[in-house]
Amino acid sequence: MEFEPQSLPGAFLIKPNPFHDERGVFRRHFCAREFAAHGIASNVLQSNISENRHAFTLRGFHYQLPPHGEGKTLTCLRGKLHDIMVDLRPDSPTFMQSISFELDGVNRHSIHIPAGCANAFMTMEDDTLVYYVVSEFYQSSAERGIRWNDSRFGFRWPRDPAHISAKDAGWPDYVPPQA
Repeated sequence: MEFEPQSLPGAFLIKPNPFHDERGVFRRHFCAREFAAHGIASNVLQSNISENRHAFTLRGFHYQLPPHGEGKTLTCLRGKLHDIMVDLRPDSPTFMQSISFELDGVNRHSIHIPAGCANAFMTMEDDTLVYYVVSEFYQSSAERGIRWNDSRFGFRWPRDPAHISAKDAGWPDYVPPQA
């Protein structure tokens, strides 16, 4: 796997090194040793699958408060998505900055979202399948979110969502912690 550091500290674009033969393709998705070599906590405690029937489905922005902050490694296995992560770590030099990615089921690149960053994605095709591994257990009392179109951030989505849950549409605008 190739790990490309991104502008947000601890964030990576991860490219697999697929092996092709007459049977098909084999690619490694996770290796604790390789992740640890890049400073990524390799304790995978949970994995999640997001099955999205329709294009332009938006999920997020989600994160968990400390001490339950989750590092996530997300991969699009089928379809295509537009992902945005935003740094919500007050001590980070990139606090409140965001970056975006296009992921698809062809190249199966992954992104690593460090704990303390919120994440959201919009599917760009019907039947988009997303798989991710998570470094902490889900803790409902620590769950937080921010609205997908919070004007404070100026997120640039390919279009407005056609499908979004009431919960995700109802997240409040982000209020930075008081110093």
